[in-house]
Amino acid sequence: MTGGLNGSLRFGIVLLAAIAAVALGAEFLAPYDPDARVGVPFGTPSAEHPLGTNDVGQDLLSELIFGARVSLTVGIVAALLATGVGLLVGLVAGYRGGRTDTVLMRGTDVVLALPVVPLTIVVGVFAGPGLATQIGIIGAVLWARVARELRAQVLSVRERDHVQATRAMGAGSRHVLARHVLPAVTPVLAPQFVIATKVAIGLEAALAFLGLGDVTTKSWGTTLSLAHARSAFLTDAWLWWVLPPGLAIAATVLAFAMIGQGLEERARPQLRDHTPPARRATQAPPRVDGGHPLVVEHLSVAYGGREVVHDVTLHVAAGETVGLVGGSGSGKSTIAAAVATLLPPAGRVTSGRILVDGHDTATLDAPGLRALRGRTVAFVPQDAMSALNPVHTIRAQVAEAVAAHGRIGPEAARARADALLADVGLDPARGADHPHQLSGGMRQRVVIAIALAADPAVLIADEPTSGLDVLAQDTLLDLLAGLHARRRIAILVISHDLPAVARIAHRIGVVDGGRLVEIGETGRVLDAPAHPRTRALVAAVPTLPEPVIT
Repeated sequence: MTGGLNGSLRFGIVLLAAIAAVALGAEFLAPYDPDARVGVPFGTPSAEHPLGTNDVGQDLLSELIFGARVSLTVGIVAALLATGVGLLVGLVAGYRGGRTDTVLMRGTDVVLALPVVPLTIVVGVFAGPGLATQIGIIGAVLWARVARELRAQVLSVRERDHVQATRAMGAGSRHVLARHVLPAVTPVLAPQFVIATKVAIGLEAALAFLGLGDVTTKSWGTTLSLAHARSAFLTDAWLWWVLPPGLAIAATVLAFAMIGQGLEERARPQLRDHTPPARRATQAPPRVDGGHPLVVEHLSVAYGGREVVHDVTLHVAAGETVGLVGGSGSGKSTIAAAVATLLPPAGRVTSGRILVDGHDTATLDAPGLRALRGRTVAFVPQDAMSALNPVHTIRAQVAEAVAAHGRIGPEAARARADALLADVGLDPARGADHPHQLSGGMRQRVVIAIALAADPAVLIADEPTSGLDVLAQDTLLDLLAGLHARRRIAILVISHDLPAVARIAHRIGVVDGGRLVEIGETGRVLDAPAHPRTRALVAAVPTLPEPVIT
């Protein structure tokens, strides 16, 4: 997790720190011993007793301060117990799978199906009152949610390539769980613990209020329970006997809720609201004449607090193809995602601007961005199989893209889809097929047809030939070369394959370490590379060896 604290997380931490400071410094902050009789019974608020006294003359402010310690302790310890059990069950069920997963998850479902408050009451009655009872009951009813959440994460992690590779090397389950699975789910574990603590504090108050707490200790719940038993709710005493502990519980639950939300947003960046303030426009911004369909000026992009693209400037003219090449992790795909306004949730443009057909993308609100995508700038993803819905036919998916950009009837949309399939070199009769029935090259043609559905001015192709055999690559490159000639589209091709890009690009840019280190006419870049990284890429282009006759 990277980056600074967001607003909700910062607020929650400050509020919880204040409450924790009160609990830790109770001996110094409380004016009296909470168990000592220091005033008259049922005393009203005064200078000596700001919150009055209870039915035996004990100071209610001192009870409130010392109650923070017990309520926080019970909540945190119970949440630790629930998180520990949930982690164990989630890890074992998710990693082992099979019958073990079935048995553990059905038990988890039973616990999740039971109503929490009635269950805690019933168990508490049989177990008897006390802090240990409270902690055990709360932990027993909260672990199931943690287990369910973590099991889903473990199922995802165990199928990742690096985990499979570790298992293929002969690593045991304990090693894989400790070294690879547990670190991967830890970012999700922290917000689960915080959320469990929030719920545990509320349940502690409920159990204590119902008489299942330890009456010999002061907690916010026992204060409410005694207030109820002494009919404080029926008199004005509720203002100083009931309201303060109720507000304290609400503030503590709010603090943990805000921290949990902030931690979940950091663990899952897709939960954040990533719409920059500048995009909240009330009217369409003016069109800027950039001179070309695509203009990128001094673009910088960061993920969290780390900048990965630095001061990139380039343009693509109408009917021109520009290729960006570079090694893995060089930042070329991030540039493509920024240009297509499809940066992942953790990414953000920190400086510079992107003009697409004269529209500054940073000034567009959400409807403006939706109108831009597809109609003005289209994106061809790297993995065509992942980009296509496996349960719909090819024709239906292309027709869906056509219908998304204008009012058109079903028959007209299907006819337009067949025309697009033919335009990218596919027999329209294959439109009735599903993605798995097509080859990799055919699927790539389909996603290009979808990208062309609204006749965009700019086409971004991210590794379009990745994973294809040589003949399929050759055919696809011919298709891209024909597009800019027939449609006058500005095409930006992202690839690590320099020979493939050189075949169709008018100009080539080289990206290294997030910087555009060189850009120029294709022939000049290949024949006289100026930057050391460009020279290394050109030198690494494989050539067929001379045959050896024996």
